[in-house]
Amino acid sequence: METNTSTAADWPLDALRLAKGTTTVSVVLPARDEERTVGAIVSTIRRDLAELVDEVLVVDSRSTDATAARAAEAGARVVRQDDVLPELPPLSGKGEALWKGLAASHGDVVVYIDSDLRNFGAHFVSGLLGPLLTDPRIQFVKGAYERPLRGRRGEGGRVTELVARPLLNLFWPELAGFVQPLGGEYAGRRSALESVPYVTEYGVEFGLLVDLLEKVGLDAMAQVDLGSREHSHQSTAALGRMSGQIMLTAWSRLERQGRIVASEPPATLLRQFNPDTFTNVSVAERPPLASLSAVMEEDVA
Repeated sequence: METNTSTAADWPLDALRLAKGTTTVSVVLPARDEERTVGAIVSTIRRDLAELVDEVLVVDSRSTDATAARAAEAGARVVRQDDVLPELPPLSGKGEALWKGLAASHGDVVVYIDSDLRNFGAHFVSGLLGPLLTDPRIQFVKGAYERPLRGRRGEGGRVTELVARPLLNLFWPELAGFVQPLGGEYAGRRSALESVPYVTEYGVEFGLLVDLLEKVGLDAMAQVDLGSREHSHQSTAALGRMSGQIMLTAWSRLERQGRIVASEPPATLLRQFNPDTFTNVSVAERPPLASLSAVMEEDVA
C-alpha cells in the first residue's frame, strides 16, 4: 500500500481529462430516504465533473420521501431498485442497490458514492478516478478519510474499528493497510466489479475487499485520501446489526476459502436488549454480474 496510496490533490482535473481518453465513467449513488443531501451531490458532479463523468445514476432503494425527485431535478438518471432485472426475486439492503446500480449503469469505470454525505466535493470522485485512469494495472480504488463523530476526530467508524479491522488483521492482513475498509466511496473497473459477488446487506464493502483481493491481487488495489467525510450516524443498536452482518460475511469467505470447517452454520438471530428485540442478520448474495450476463446471453441464443 506504500506504492498504491495517494491523495485527491495528486489527481488534478486537467490531467484526468487527458488521461480519460475513450474510457467512460459512471457514478452510482445508492439512496434510501436521502432527499436532504442527494440533490446537492448530484448537482456538484454534474457541474464540476461534466467532462470526466459520463453518467450519474441514482438507485432509489425503496425511498418513502422525495429522494427520486430531488435526484432527477439535479440531473441524475434515477432507477428504482426493484425495476432493475425485475425477473429476479427482489432482495433488500445496500449491497442490493449497489449490484443493481452496476447492472443498470454503462461506464467502463464505476464510482460508488454514498448519498448521505454532507460535505461532498468533486474531489471525492476525481480522487477515486485518478489511479484507474492513469494506471492500467489498478482495478479497484478505495477512499480513505477522517470520519469525525459529533465533531470529535477519530471517533467515527465504530464498526470499522471494533469489528472489520480486527477481522482483517486476523485473517486477511494484506488488507490491513486500507484506512476505511467499510467506507462507501470506492471505484473499480467494470470487468473487476462484475467478476465478484455482492453481499446484499451491510457486509458488501467487506466482501468486495476480500473477494477482489483473491480475484485481482493486492497490487491491483489502491486507496486515495479524500480528506474528511461527514455523514449521518446510526444508533448503537443499528451498528450492532451491521456488525452481525459483517461477521457473517467474513465467516462465509473463510468457509469459501477452505480456512474454516464448521459442524453447523452460525446462528443468524441477534438478540439486543435495548429494546428487547430479535433481528435476523443473515446476509444474501447476488452472484457475479458477469456470470448472470453469460447465462442470459445463452438463454437468448
